[in-house]
Amino acid sequence: MITARRYTNLIDGKWVDSSSGAVFADVNPADRLDVIGEFPESTIEDVSAAVEAAAHAYQKWKLVPAPKRAEILYRAAALLTERKESLARDMTREMGKVLKETRGDVQEAIDMTYYIAGEGRRLHGHTTPSELQNKYMMSMRVPLGVAAVITPWNFPMAIPSWKIIPALVTGNTVVLKPSPEAPVSAYNFVQILLEAGIPPGVVNLITGTGPLTGAHLVTHSGVALVSFTGSTETGRAINQSVAPSLKRISLEMGGKNAILVMDDADLELAVDGAVWGGFGTTGQRCTAASRVILHESIYEDFLAKFVARVESLRVGNGLEPETEMGPCVNESQLYKVEKYVQIGKDEGARLLCGGYRLTGGLYDTGYFYAPTIFSEVDPEMRIAKEEIFGPVVVALRFRELDEAIAICNGTNYGLSSSIYTGNVNHAFRSIRDLDAGITYVNAPTIGAEVHLPFGGVKQTGNGHREGGPTVIDFFTEWKTVYVDFSGRLQKAQIED
Repeated sequence: MITARRYTNLIDGKWVDSSSGAVFADVNPADRLDVIGEFPESTIEDVSAAVEAAAHAYQKWKLVPAPKRAEILYRAAALLTERKESLARDMTREMGKVLKETRGDVQEAIDMTYYIAGEGRRLHGHTTPSELQNKYMMSMRVPLGVAAVITPWNFPMAIPSWKIIPALVTGNTVVLKPSPEAPVSAYNFVQILLEAGIPPGVVNLITGTGPLTGAHLVTHSGVALVSFTGSTETGRAINQSVAPSLKRISLEMGGKNAILVMDDADLELAVDGAVWGGFGTTGQRCTAASRVILHESIYEDFLAKFVARVESLRVGNGLEPETEMGPCVNESQLYKVEKYVQIGKDEGARLLCGGYRLTGGLYDTGYFYAPTIFSEVDPEMRIAKEEIFGPVVVALRFRELDEAIAICNGTNYGLSSSIYTGNVNHAFRSIRDLDAGITYVNAPTIGAEVHLPFGGVKQTGNGHREGGPTVIDFFTEWKTVYVDFSGRLQKAQIED
């Protein structure tokens, strides 16, 4: 019998067990018999120790010149690059998505680390002339303190990099709580940061399965800012819990994203985009294209091509090179998919393919669900408005572009959107009118790059953006400085 590896928390530069001694198992969703490792079930005491370590380390870290902080991050990016394949394989094993995608996840962390490390020499402020003589004025960025970072399982290295790397280059320290469904990738990322030279206490890692760990972390008085990616329900609860303390908080939450396909679209290209957008990562992306909104003249033709492609997808263990779609991440997520498929049937939608759990052979020990498409979906149906977060895509019909845009905007979410068209007027009207933080033209709703802002509107987020230069805004505060070298009292706006 093979004993699963025992992992530990990282607090103040030391790898330590939870104070309770309790652990939880990290299990391969493609094979429940494959226990990847055991991780600490952290307590309130563990969280407090991590925050205190980060607060203590902050006093020195904030004084390290930003270019020097960045040099450490460049070394981390190089280590990520060297170990990309092993990191990707660990990730596929623990959360299920296919190896090509986990390689992309690691590559995104590499790209983000290199990109944001460059901000170590670009943390620009502003200078401006004073209205008074012999007076100098400028603004500058300063860090805030300890950042609580809570990340999901679907991008278990990319998303931590989007938060931790900007926090570090700007002089903050970090306590990371990753999803219990993908703690190995978080461990690997943090280990590389240590090897690159991050000082003790600057980055701390705590793991846990229940809400207690995260709830205590975000409300701890030593935490200055909170960055969360996950469900809208959890994000709303976190927002409410930290509101009394007036902490800065960034929320990246759910999506119900749509691809609009016009009658002048390249149908083969649009089908390619719908397959990748809807079933990449088994549909378990906040940017997944879970709706296709189709012009009535191409509705049947598109769906025939779409169903044929989806029915041919090879579902299996993501480590196998022929696999195109992996499992759901756990039993709970599989049950949620099953529940929504039944809701779709009860609402009167037409099931075109899928709609069942895969069984037999390797499927019996994993959380596999057949890729599923519904047609004849009304915009008011729950499957058209609520996030499923699984391999389910619904098709809706429209006559005019304004109707399509109204359907797309008719949810509580507003993360990503897409239109396939050969008409530049349709493209630019959609760019203007779609209620989303991201709009793609002739591409699916997934594929964000690290050097542009990422985030959404409505119940997708609270206005902050990750990625791009704008991420620095969340992790810094502006300080304005006036230097009067006139040698006398001068009064702005006051006439003597």
